[in-house]
Amino acid sequence: MLPRTVLMSAFFFLLAFVTCTSVPTSPDKNATEFIRARCGGTRYPDLCYTSLSGYAATVQNSTLKLACVATNVTLARLRALCSHVSALRFASGAEHVAAALRDCAEELGDAADQVGRTATELRGLESVKESEVAWRVSSAQTWMSAALTYEGTCSDGVRNMDSGGTSSVEADVCRRVGKVKQYTSNALALVNGLVDGR
Repeated sequence: MLPRTVLMSAFFFLLAFVTCTSVPTSPDKNATEFIRARCGGTRYPDLCYTSLSGYAATVQNSTLKLACVATNVTLARLRALCSHVSALRFASGAEHVAAALRDCAEELGDAADQVGRTATELRGLESVKESEVAWRVSSAQTWMSAALTYEGTCSDGVRNMDSGGTSSVEADVCRRVGKVKQYTSNALALVNGLVDGR
């Protein structure tokens, strides 16, 4: 049975994704260039652009929509990784490895919860009072930063386990967590960009 945090993150993802994004259609060149320019301010600009340019028709020239899409893409990646780590845990024959993977999956579930809260906070931001915008963006920044912390805790725990003959599992999980941390970092950078305007 999947951990409660995984189920909760799935709920947040569905709620936020339906209301914050739409199915990408034919991209607009100006919107694509807008995404490229905004991604230039992230830590991983190439990943940012390749993962978000397909949503150009949804994003147009909106920093808010771009941050929202980036957050939902990150959430989808986290959910997939959490499921992967959970599957490895149940397939592991070593008790100490299974325990480390269980802890990692829980940390990833907590990270997904935080990203889901960010997506929910960003939803409808353009219609709130100006005085409320800064507070909601600050909350979104806090939760996305917390997600990065949970992800780091997951990978640290896996690295510190007595792997014995399971080094391939350790390498696989750490590589995948490292990649999802890049998505999270980029999403956080785009959320930070909302401080200067929507």
